[in-house]
Amino acid sequence: MSESRRDPIVRTVPQPADMNGNGDIFGGWVLSQMDIAGGSLAARVAKGRVATVAITAMTFVQPIKVGDMVSIYGDVVKVGRTSITIDLETVVRRRHEETDLRVSHGTFVFVAIVNVGKPRQVPVQDSAARGST
Repeated sequence: MSESRRDPIVRTVPQPADMNGNGDIFGGWVLSQMDIAGGSLAARVAKGRVATVAITAMTFVQPIKVGDMVSIYGDVVKVGRTSITIDLETVVRRRHEETDLRVSHGTFVFVAIVNVGKPRQVPVQDSAARGST
């Protein structure tokens, strides 16, 4: 997942209120930003409402600092009957630096739902990524 080849789903800058007791950005804040990014991509694939049902993998590689430019990229890795699996990567550019750093990555699973929250079938895709979930 390279920033030079595509646009991020989410780009934001964390604020002092997002810090943990160590002065780094709280892991829950990072997870929520990744969930927002993944949900946005999953909703486009599902052509409607989705809900997060699992985070099957999550790795925090480096801390995020206040003022870092945070970019989140995603790839659809599997589309099932009702589910969409998305790999997400969080990259930061530290203030006053030009180098991008990978700080976290994870795999999130979303389910397409109707308004009352019941699962629904994901519309047929042109992709070979559809599995049997």
